[in-house]
Amino acid sequence: MIVTPTSDLVLDVLDAADPVAQRAATAKLDALKSSNTDFAATMDAASKAADQSTASVAEAQSGLVNGPPVQVIKKPGPDEVYRKFEAFILQTFVETMLPKESEEVFGKGTAGGIWKSMLAEQLGAQLAKGKGIGIAKQLAAAHPARPDATGKAG
Repeated sequence: MIVTPTSDLVLDVLDAADPVAQRAATAKLDALKSSNTDFAATMDAASKAADQSTASVAEAQSGLVNGPPVQVIKKPGPDEVYRKFEAFILQTFVETMLPKESEEVFGKGTAGGIWKSMLAEQLGAQLAKGKGIGIAKQLAAAHPARPDATGKAG
């Protein structure tokens, strides 16, 4: 019978650590042990010092950048909006046409419902990509693009 003792996590970390950092950490712990100071108070002081240095680094970095990065989102054209609407309508049609008892194909429970919904969504999007069934075309004809406040259409 072979017995393999479980390893000590702390010793494994010490073995994997840099020997210089290991000696420094051991010396700090020995100094704390011999000074009879409250360990919790020492840890709180070290934590506050680390928080202050992190805050000063964040302040220095924020001075370099003028705020968070700006993400430009292109406004979709009216044709794209109507096409997505048609895809949604087609998704609803396809989802109602799929068989209700299809556990062997899509799976059971919530996961099966999600798979079925995803299939219907993709089928609706693909059907609307081409000429679709004409919903987007009729909506575009009924609501022509009007110029906005800047004078541009869209």
